[in-house]
Amino acid sequence: MMNKEFWRTGGLVVPAVLLAACGGQKGDAGKPLNIIHIMTDDHSWQTLSAYGHALGKVAPTPNLDRLAAEGMLFRQAFVENSLSTPSRACLMTGLYSHQSGQRQLGAGIDTTKVFFSELLQAHGYETAVVGKWHLLCEPKGFDYYQVLWDQGDYYNPDFKSKETEGKYVKRQGYATTLTTDYAIDFLEHRNPEKPFCLLVHHKAPHRNWMPEEKYLHLYEGVEFPYPETFDDDYATRCEPARSQEMRIADRMTMVYDLKLNGLKDVEPYRSEWNVEGMQASIDRMDEAQREAWETAYEGRLREFLDTKPEGEELTRWKYQEYIRDYLRCIKSIDDEVGRLMDYLEEHGLMENTVVVYTSDQGFYMGEHGWFDKRFMYEESLRTPLIIRYPGKKQGAVNEDLVQNIDYAPTYLDIAGIEKPEEMSGRSLVPLLEGETPEDWRQYLYYHYYDYPAIHHVRRHDGVRDKRYKLIHFYGEGDELRDAVCCDELYDLEADPNELRNLYGNPEYKAVQERLQRQLDSFRSELKVDEF
Repeated sequence: MMNKEFWRTGGLVVPAVLLAACGGQKGDAGKPLNIIHIMTDDHSWQTLSAYGHALGKVAPTPNLDRLAAEGMLFRQAFVENSLSTPSRACLMTGLYSHQSGQRQLGAGIDTTKVFFSELLQAHGYETAVVGKWHLLCEPKGFDYYQVLWDQGDYYNPDFKSKETEGKYVKRQGYATTLTTDYAIDFLEHRNPEKPFCLLVHHKAPHRNWMPEEKYLHLYEGVEFPYPETFDDDYATRCEPARSQEMRIADRMTMVYDLKLNGLKDVEPYRSEWNVEGMQASIDRMDEAQREAWETAYEGRLREFLDTKPEGEELTRWKYQEYIRDYLRCIKSIDDEVGRLMDYLEEHGLMENTVVVYTSDQGFYMGEHGWFDKRFMYEESLRTPLIIRYPGKKQGAVNEDLVQNIDYAPTYLDIAGIEKPEEMSGRSLVPLLEGETPEDWRQYLYYHYYDYPAIHHVRRHDGVRDKRYKLIHFYGEGDELRDAVCCDELYDLEADPNELRNLYGNPEYKAVQERLQRQLDSFRSELKVDEF
């Protein structure tokens, strides 16, 4: 017989204390608040125009800006591990990567860990996830799901639901639009007597940045600004900054990334990484989609063949085409966020629903000459975060240090559910109410594990406060690289672009020692088993 201190709800054993009537946050007419968590894949904060970056000024995001104007914009939001699957595990569990088991891409998630969706479901919330799931386990704690296979395809992607008996079924359309379609389908058919939690996880703007048909020609002729660090030589940095494989100059491919499929049988391009991936994506298209696609990119191919750029000119040409495609994908995201918000307004749900917009990590928009993520440098570590909380101050800006391990505790707090003791994150509700607790974190811990792997970013952990950052690279090498053990220290106020490594500088001895003590403390208290 089950201990009276525990109750079983569905397949989940929940401590009875968690089932206590905690009340939860209330919205319109005293009803429990609904929760919508919108998360994109690799959306850089630089390209959300509410942040005021130069790229956002050229390519605005009006619907996301509207969400920011009606809610709170977080300027110091970060991830714990800048990689897709670990980041999703952080969201679901409120745990650091080594605690959830999901340190790298692929397998790893400890499915005995409680997902916040299970707790919400056990407390009467109707729950759903649509779009990218990317955890190698079945969605836990969801009444409804429509999830993409693996990373998902942009055109006519495969989705799995409870009704497809474990099979992925090809669906006609563009992934960003389809994901919103399924979000609205859940909202249309939910039980209106129950509060809901809906996770809307877009595939876009993940590599290889394939725009929607209607935006294939958007930004043609627009010259986007180059970041200050585009020609970074990594002069003061450790070996990992130089040995990575994510430079636009030599790692951005002509066929897969830049869509010059006409080069797939031409040397040296047919030897590039994932040439077959571009053809597979095109093969998924119907006749009309394919015609529009090939018409759009034939122009890019002709320009390339006519001008034959080389060296620095080629690198800058790649950058411009990369940014255009990336921002075309963002335009569709912004449209679909607007469509979902319009639905909420039309159905009287906006004033009783918390709406969150974020990304699973940051992304390099040419900073340091890079694309992708993974490093603890700011563009990768930092993520966009907007939270619209009904009845709270609009147009607010928050500068506290927050992290993606905080989402699960926040949603439990909103629902009036006590956070399980094992969760490492903290609820953001006090911040949303305009009050920063006296004991709010002053430091963040970061840890990246996925090496050797694509892009060859070395393993590292580190600590950051509001001004300084200490990074420690470590680990064995591979057939091309030696073992590494080195450190970097940055003064983000004096050097926001992280170009001057101050580690070992006597003027920063006290700062270095303080951050090292904090890093040691994190490793000890969190029981980190490698560094």
